[in-house]
Amino acid sequence: MEWIRREGRIVIVGASLAGLRAAETLRAEGFTGELTLIGDEPYEPYDRPPLSKAALLGMASPRHTELPHRREIDAKWRLGVPASGLDLSAKRVRLADGDEVEYDRLLIATGVRARPWPKEAEARLDGVFLLRTRDDATRLLQKLKAGPRRVFIIGAGFAGCEVASACREMGLQVTMAERAGAPLVGALGGVIGAVAADLQTENGVDLRTRVTVTALEGDTSGRVRAVHLSDESVVEADVVVVSLGSLRNTEWLTGSGLGAGPRGIACDAGCRAFDFRGIVTDDVFVAGDVARSPHALFGYQFLSLEHWGNAVAQAETAAHNMICRGADRRPHLWTPAFWSSQFRVNIKSVGVPPMGDQIMITQGSLAERRFVGVYGYQGRVIAAVSFDNNRWLEFYRRQIERGAPFPVEFPTMDRRPEGRQPVPADFPDPSLPTHGPTVTLSGYSPADQQLVFTPARH
Repeated sequence: MEWIRREGRIVIVGASLAGLRAAETLRAEGFTGELTLIGDEPYEPYDRPPLSKAALLGMASPRHTELPHRREIDAKWRLGVPASGLDLSAKRVRLADGDEVEYDRLLIATGVRARPWPKEAEARLDGVFLLRTRDDATRLLQKLKAGPRRVFIIGAGFAGCEVASACREMGLQVTMAERAGAPLVGALGGVIGAVAADLQTENGVDLRTRVTVTALEGDTSGRVRAVHLSDESVVEADVVVVSLGSLRNTEWLTGSGLGAGPRGIACDAGCRAFDFRGIVTDDVFVAGDVARSPHALFGYQFLSLEHWGNAVAQAETAAHNMICRGADRRPHLWTPAFWSSQFRVNIKSVGVPPMGDQIMITQGSLAERRFVGVYGYQGRVIAAVSFDNNRWLEFYRRQIERGAPFPVEFPTMDRRPEGRQPVPADFPDPSLPTHGPTVTLSGYSPADQQLVFTPARH
């Protein structure tokens, strides 16, 4: 009923970027009811990107990356206590301390967490770190400031590469291992991965590719001392940073009936969650890294996006749709965009590079490490990436949104030899795990679980 849309009780599970921006949007658009934010960390929302960049270089304190509040939200904060369950029929969120919070509408924005090292005893060694939270960054920074002999980074995705960059700028010795053939291949493909590999090695990183880490070795006092690799080599290191990607925070929804699993929570284009049968709910919404939503620009593939800008845009759309009339709801159509800074090179992408089967360099030069690469899929522009050439990204975003043809034919395109013809983008087999994709294509089904119908017997 419409009377409740701007009143009643809204609960937001996830007190980070998406949760905060959703709360602000609810108040800005006239929600006057009771608003509660639940967060598993004891801190109010803070910014995560600086933790692998500026914070490790001492340019920002991990303890002072709070997100600015754009407006007063007049909310109840339940911080430091994670949600542990959801009762859809009773409209209650269960908390780990045994308490329950009732809602009329619910927004789930629980995000992701760092994938831990799978061997628990090795993960507990002194000197083994993850990097996702403010506390993670604080502990790692203290260890790096103490001047370790060598830092070993497991995984050459964006986060791993940024940590390597910061460590080298601090003058530390760095070894990085990646099971794929180059850094960033899961996110940007092998053509760009080769450029990223050169960037690492030229800046003094000992890069080991096509290997996996088989064991972390500790000394008698429980400190990590060496890393064992699948090629039987052993690297001595007293700091190990595990950068194996993310896990979506959906375990608390087990048994709830929502279409939630390891790939996230399936929702429609208006951010309404699907149940496990593929039926859309009308009082449960999803936003941010934990969401899987269809995108009209990309063949209605269900995309999971670990992007700062996506978290903001999807949170604003979800909040709007939670309290407006049905006819006024709008779809979430934000074009994916991502950025990274490593070894003083700015890397930005738009669109969905992993969908691309070909790439052509349209501006600049790979050799000069200043270029734009455009990805094509089924005869249209699907994504673009730039290294220190950001001014072209907005132009290519518009090309993606209008479905421009690929290969591209523009009079402004550089006519250097490497830019004349598209070449295979060289993404790894999607069934093989790599470190670093920021966009995950998860198919067309709104729910992870398939139902089996048995015909009635007559």
